Amino acid sequence: MQGRKEATIGILALQGAFAEHQIALQNKVDIVLVRTVEDLEKCDALIIPGGESTTIALLARLAGLLEPLRTFLKKKPVWGTCAGAILLSQAVENAKKGGQELLGGFSVTTARNGWGSQIESFEAPLLVDGLRDPNRSFMGVFIRAPVVLSLNPSPHDSPIEIVARLPAGLLPQSQRVVMPDEDDTDPRDPKTIVAMRQGNHFLTTFHPELTKDDRFHEYFVQKCVLPSLK
Repeated sequence: MQGRKEATIGILALQGAFAEHQIALQNKVDIVLVRTVEDLEKCDALIIPGGESTTIALLARLAGLLEPLRTFLKKKPVWGTCAGAILLSQAVENAKKGGQELLGGFSVTTARNGWGSQIESFEAPLLVDGLRDPNRSFMGVFIRAPVVLSLNPSPHDSPIEIVARLPAGLLPQSQRVVMPDEDDTDPRDPKTIVAMRQGNHFLTTFHPELTKDDRFHEYFVQKCVLPSLK
């Protein structure tokens, strides 16, 4: 990734794959591992990693971070991966008993564990026009990943830009929309969406940080973070 230390990016470091995000960004931007409100105040942008969304929400509440995070979302770029994508959602289905606290900020409804159990985790090549070297596929790692059920932008919200889709043929049969003229990346099926952007917020249902390919991290910095600093 080409980069200069023009921004300070926080990584919510309460639970989950925050260390992997730190490795992907090291030597490219300034990094803060966010565990307190004081840590969050140092940041120009934030990454919420994959992990267990209810646990991250509970630990954020115990740390007094839930409301500061919601305020941060209204002003600064945030990227949620997997569990982080759930927390950024406007609404979520298949929540654990007792419900799921959300941060919101992204006009989307997701479902937890949309692909099934841990043993049904998989990898899939994604072609993404917005990445550096777009003809080289990016290997998406899906581990108990959420699925996108619907996009719900209001007239006052920023438009949602679809960044990457999973080929519809890779969707579990229970998740597929059966249509006689369905192509391999059916744009009518929101469940094929695996990466999207709304304003300066970014959401991926998979784990870019679990690969050695830093192009999604570069995308977040170049497309979401640096423009917000101008």
